[in-house]
Amino acid sequence: MLETVGLDERPRSPVRGAHLTARVGVALGICFGICFVTGLLSHWIQHPPGWFWWPTQPSWLYRFTQGLHVTTGVAAIPLLLVKLGTVYPKLFARPRIGSPVRLLERASITVLVVAAIFQLFTGLLNIAQWYPWTFFFTTTHYATAWIAIGAILVHIAVKLPVIRRALGEPLDAPETPPDGSPAPAPTRPDHVGALTRRTVLRSTWAITGLAAVAVVGQSLPFARWISFLAPRSGEGPQGLPVNRTAQQANITDGVRGADYRLTLAVAGRETPLTLDDLRAMPQTTRELPIACVEGWSASATWTGVRLRDLLARAGHRGGRDTRMVSLDRGLYGVSVLPANFADADDTLIALRLNDEELNLDHGFPCRLIAPNRPGVLQTKWLSRIEVL
Repeated sequence: MLETVGLDERPRSPVRGAHLTARVGVALGICFGICFVTGLLSHWIQHPPGWFWWPTQPSWLYRFTQGLHVTTGVAAIPLLLVKLGTVYPKLFARPRIGSPVRLLERASITVLVVAAIFQLFTGLLNIAQWYPWTFFFTTTHYATAWIAIGAILVHIAVKLPVIRRALGEPLDAPETPPDGSPAPAPTRPDHVGALTRRTVLRSTWAITGLAAVAVVGQSLPFARWISFLAPRSGEGPQGLPVNRTAQQANITDGVRGADYRLTLAVAGRETPLTLDDLRAMPQTTRELPIACVEGWSASATWTGVRLRDLLARAGHRGGRDTRMVSLDRGLYGVSVLPANFADADDTLIALRLNDEELNLDHGFPCRLIAPNRPGVLQTKWLSRIEVL
């Protein structure tokens, strides 16, 4: 990305040239590529196209892909800042338009810079769950990702010869003119004070690594003690973080009353179950992670009734998608569980968490917990389960 913006003239500063910007650009492109692929997966899991299929195992797969998505996104921030710092004078170089190739290059650069800044800025605020805008983050972030990756591909296509030449030469070599003629002898040392390309590149790798370490602990529990910027520490009711509390969902202690029912809707017949009915059924315990789109995840011990056993009680034999309906009337109050998840051995209607009755914030009286699913689809405060 931005590997050779404005490299038609020799840079005034040796740190602002193709040799440095191409190398930082490769790392930045890798980060954006990883973010794009893992972001697509997350979006398709939540809004699946008809052709899409996602496995139930390994149970930690979504935890890994989304943790990788957020960590590489944060690591891309210093890379982008360094990249812009090395090329920004050339963004205003003349001619402003020039040849059709130059026009295409500058148009792709403009789109790329705007899209990249937007994606990283809004993504960072999403990690912190702060939304100072009115648009819906998920769909906007998804659409802009396609714009950003398209601009990257156009830019690489336009500048590929210069990129290859820059990467094929030593980092400290004099800049080669665009026409490919031999590089002129340097007229001054390849440094500005103590600042050299090699110093800038090493500092960039160090800062990028620090940025990744600063947040990776929200996905890797053993690294939490060094992840000083991770917004989720692992603390919360029953040792598990909470994104949406019962208060935010307008769920009150009234659900603890004797009139609570979980309704099973199977083949046009409805079967209401009390909490005591659920407790009386055979209980299964599983160690499963909660993995959220903001990148944080945590493992916990869940106990409850296997969903397939519960549906079998109502006469269902499997092989169908299932709709989970919550008492929460918010955005994620309803989710659809694909058939392979509904039939999975590890998919539970959980009643207990870490050997305690579910806390109200964690979904009391009962909630869905399935392997390899985003946290927003692990429906809490269940009131109804419908076989589709």
